[in-house]
This record gives sequence, C-alpha cells and structure tokens, in this order.
Amino acid sequence: MMDAEIERLETQLRRMLEGEAWHGPSVLEALQDVTPELACLHPVAGAHSIWEIVLHLASTYRLVLRRIQGNDSPLSSEEDWPSVPPPTASNWQDAIRSLRQLNEELRQAVRAFRPERLDEPLVASPPYTAYTQFIGITQHDAYHAGQIAMLKKALESISNPPAPA
Repeated sequence: MMDAEIERLETQLRRMLEGEAWHGPSVLEALQDVTPELACLHPVAGAHSIWEIVLHLASTYRLVLRRIQGNDSPLSSEEDWPSVPPPTASNWQDAIRSLRQLNEELRQAVRAFRPERLDEPLVASPPYTAYTQFIGITQHDAYHAGQIAMLKKALESISNPPAPA
C-alpha cells in the first residue's frame, strides 16, 4: 500500500502534466493544438519557444530522476535547454512522447520512494529534501505551463491581428 504523502505527490506530478491541475491548464492541456511549426517560433523577443520549454521540462524530469539515483551532477547548459530539432511532426511527437515517458518514470520513482526519506536531501548538493524536489518539479511545470499559455496567445495575436477600428 502506498503512503498517503507519496500518493499525493505522485498525483500532483500526473495532474500537472496530464490534467485536472488546480491552477488551470496542465502542460499537455496547454500544448493542445500546438503544431511543430508554431512550437518552434519565438513570438516574444528574448523568450524561449514552446518547443524549447517542452525539451527543458523533460530535462528537469531527468535531473530529478538522476538525483533520486544519488547523482548530484547539475545539468549542463545543453542538457538544461537542448537544441530544437527540425520542426517536423515526427520530431514534435517525439518531444511530447519523451515528456510523457519521463513524467511516468518520475512518478514510478516517487511511488517507489520510501516515505521516511521525504525529509532527507536526495543528494548533498543541492541539499533540498526529496519532498522539495518532488513538489518543486510540479511548481516548475506550473510555471512553464503558464509560459506556454502566454506564448500561444502571442502566437494567436500574430496569426490573427485585430481588425483596424
């Protein structure tokens, strides 16, 4: 039987990616109707593209999985914000599939995590507790889901400029 706190953490990880998030659209809900062509655009100067954000989210799942295994090596710049491949439907589907898979792997790791270790650091550096890492990744997802929603609005305003008055 799964510990209640572990179950709550795992549920939040699922909801932030798939749906039923308290704050609003989950990551995948925010990604609905985003085409590969739109995902790679930069409608806001100096901001990341939707595709870059998706790859970054996958990277942070890999980071926490690494920390669960005791590996405290930080993400390199290329790991943190990987380069976007050519904007094909296949590459976009691969990016979404990888995000889903890594979220599932993280949820499996959380389900298997011993609850008595939640208040202990996963690794020495950074010394955040396991609980902080697990709930923190849901906060990270919420932050970027909001960015994706704003980027979609910016893309819509480019595609459908308001009619002159």
